[in-house]
Amino acid sequence: MKPEVLLELLETAAEQLHVRVSYEALQGSMVSGGHGGLCKVKGEFRVIIDKRATAEERVVTLATALSRFDTSELDLSVKVREVIRTYESSISASSASSASSASSASSASSASSASRRAAPLRKTAA
Repeated sequence: MKPEVLLELLETAAEQLHVRVSYEALQGSMVSGGHGGLCKVKGEFRVIIDKRATAEERVVTLATALSRFDTSELDLSVKVREVIRTYESSISASSASSASSASSASSASSASSASRRAAPLRKTAA
């Protein structure tokens, strides 16, 4: 499936989750190692993606953000579910890695605090 088509399907999934997707010019210093990401502004979840990112980079950014939500009740194609699932496992690995690093660098109490901060968000479909 072409990245542009996949991106459109991911945008539709975001809409179903009431997650606003916007494309903006992001400065390199503001985005570390990526092309945007998930945030919450005034109680609303948003995915902000660098408008200069390629279609493939946009897919990765949006799929990674959507993987933090419960998409089980959404009407999604098998391919879209696979892509989201792919990036869901990368978030879990990243969270585990962050917690492991914090544990070796800090005391047990600060490590558990770091792992709580790194835990992925989950939002049930309304």
